[in-house]
Amino acid sequence: VEIDGQSVIAANGERFEETHLTAAAQSLPFGTLVRVTTKDTGRSVVVRITDRFREHKNRVLDLSRAAAEILGIKNKGLASVKVEVLGKVGKIGGY
Repeated sequence: VEIDGQSVIAANGERFEETHLTAAAQSLPFGTLVRVTTKDTGRSVVVRITDRFREHKNRVLDLSRAAAEILGIKNKGLASVKVEVLGKVGKIGGY
């Protein structure tokens, strides 16, 4: 993703890539791995927390496009999900 010719940098300092399985969270530590499962279909995906977003009463995560596509919720905006913390890893790649 580029904005005005600049790469978008996530809050953890990595370059944001909409094709990576990442998410933004209000308070989970960067590098936390979470399994996100949709309550209506049972589809799940594991994402890594790399960014933050402003508080919103109906959201707990903001998923990358790739994660939303896997869950089948890309065009829904909001979906009811279950979030399970699996563990933590560091930065991936040389960003």
